[in-house]
Amino acid sequence: MTIPNPVFSTRICRYGAEALREAALLIRAGEPVAVPTETVYGLAADATDSNAVAAIYGAKGRPSFNPLIVHVADKDMAQSLAIFSPAAEKLASRFWPGALTLVLPVREDSGLSPLVMAGLLTVALRLPAHPAMRALIRESGRPLAAPSANRSGSISPTRAEHVLASLNGKIRLILDEGPTSEGLESTIAAPEQDCVRLLRPGPVTAAMLEEAAGLPVIIGTGAKIEAPGQLESHYAPSKPVRLNALNAEKDEYLIGFGLMPCHMNLSVDADIQEAAANLFAMLHLADASAAKRIAVAPIPDEGIGAAINDRLRRAAA
Repeated sequence: MTIPNPVFSTRICRYGAEALREAALLIRAGEPVAVPTETVYGLAADATDSNAVAAIYGAKGRPSFNPLIVHVADKDMAQSLAIFSPAAEKLASRFWPGALTLVLPVREDSGLSPLVMAGLLTVALRLPAHPAMRALIRESGRPLAAPSANRSGSISPTRAEHVLASLNGKIRLILDEGPTSEGLESTIAAPEQDCVRLLRPGPVTAAMLEEAAGLPVIIGTGAKIEAPGQLESHYAPSKPVRLNALNAEKDEYLIGFGLMPCHMNLSVDADIQEAAANLFAMLHLADASAAKRIAVAPIPDEGIGAAINDRLRRAAA
């Protein structure tokens, strides 16, 4: 099920005090606004307003069984929405603000729209590090539900122009604060009494979670959708994607890694952090090229490489 959305005139506004005020007015009027975070650009709306949350699903064409991440301005706001276990407290203290989303039991009096949780008894919460998103939460006075600002299942946006190409005519305003720094969506983790379940890999790695929580990290979640980014096909270009490619075949656009012949390189120096920051931008360029197919070089699976490979496997599915 998706919810239809009216056609709007979409504007890109450079982030600043005036643009922030306008974005907050739109949020309070129940409309979604695209805003940068340190991970990717998000499509933010009032998480307490079911009509506003429905507008996110409608603009993205997102299935309503796929829950949303709620972004908060500070720890107090987070604690008013969800119940924090000792393990959750440790992870929040270590990684917030930052690129970690915690899946926690939602409070009965949270005031959140049920659409945010997609029928679950848990809510995904993140305290972002990016000043634009945190300022918008404070200016609007609302926790903000904010999935990536793109059509559902397609390549995530790391620049304002990516948002415009995907959602032009679906939303009124995009706040532009340049390219995002991390380039990959947040890590999603569900802390439990005896372990931490890793629901989506991201900039905060499994090893980092284990060290901070003092608990083993279990990777893999089973068939049920508990958090964003778990659909088999996701982050996908419009063209077929071939992985672990060492050279380009006919009609392929090759995205390289390390020293190798290619059309564009995630990191000539084989820097995995640089590769993560460049991944989605280069997938956008490859998708816009004249080539009929996309090929991507092998990426080491350690550290944030696990998150890169997770996104690439879903892009190729």
